[in-house]
Amino acid sequence: MQKSPEEQMVLVLGAACVDIVARVEGDVQMETSNPARIRTSFGGAARNVAENLVRLGQPVGLLAVIGKDNLGDEVLAHTLQAGVDVTHIHRVDKYPTGFYMAVLNEKGRLQYAFDDMRVLAELTSSYLTYHQDLFENASLLFLDANLPPAAMETAFELAARYNLPVCADPTSRPLAPRLQPYLDRLRLIVPNVAEAGILTGQSFDVADSAAAQRAARALVSRGVDIALITMSEFGLCYATPETSGHIPALNTTINDPTGAGDALTAAVIYALLNEIDIDDAARLGAAAAALALRHPGTVSPDLSLDRLYDELGA
Repeated sequence: MQKSPEEQMVLVLGAACVDIVARVEGDVQMETSNPARIRTSFGGAARNVAENLVRLGQPVGLLAVIGKDNLGDEVLAHTLQAGVDVTHIHRVDKYPTGFYMAVLNEKGRLQYAFDDMRVLAELTSSYLTYHQDLFENASLLFLDANLPPAAMETAFELAARYNLPVCADPTSRPLAPRLQPYLDRLRLIVPNVAEAGILTGQSFDVADSAAAQRAARALVSRGVDIALITMSEFGLCYATPETSGHIPALNTTINDPTGAGDALTAAVIYALLNEIDIDDAARLGAAAAALALRHPGTVSPDLSLDRLYDELGA
């Protein structure tokens, strides 16, 4: 008997790394040490989406590259323990496992972020082609824009060969343009306001929901099936060829924003695989983001579909 889409593996492709996040206590003083609460966890946009999906009950296989170092061992062990299939992750000697470092202000807002993702140079077209059977057997592909351009092109070619829907995260302002040539091949894209401005040429304020809806519709006009733009504390806007809307953010404490967008993306993907309409899918995404914002880490270990509905009910 053929598996339904929600029972088939989702293939997730992109970054897996270690997160270091510092939340300062008071105003940042330049050129000196600042008191802060500092935590480490496991991150990378693709890895985060993969872990969130398995916590929602969706089978996931992860294609990523990490170093042959102790941190890579820890990333691999944690991701495996969460339930992600890490069998095909590639390990290399040439570069260390990736790092993401963020500085938050005392209110939990991102001030600065840095990353060292040299290891992703080893995420090559040949690596993806070697694992093309995973593309053939998956129900959906999610990728982040950390992929090198050649690997990005190969991923879309393999997805087209096997009629595989593709969902994508632009990841950051510098990386967002890598998705520009592929907008008409995307089932779903989830940029934030800054990334949406780059992709559409329509810069707008994070609080302007009308402008965000226009940007979402502009992405749809360029071929995206579903465009969902995150707006931080102002919620999210979405558009499809048939409809568009705005979902306010849920009222929640902001402990750490790292990974909130990835939780939202995973919840929306899960909802779409289970044929939940886009308005309800977006609400589930907002609930997942709220859970992630309260958790002092990248992925909430308490994430489940029941928790999302409880969040919406509250």
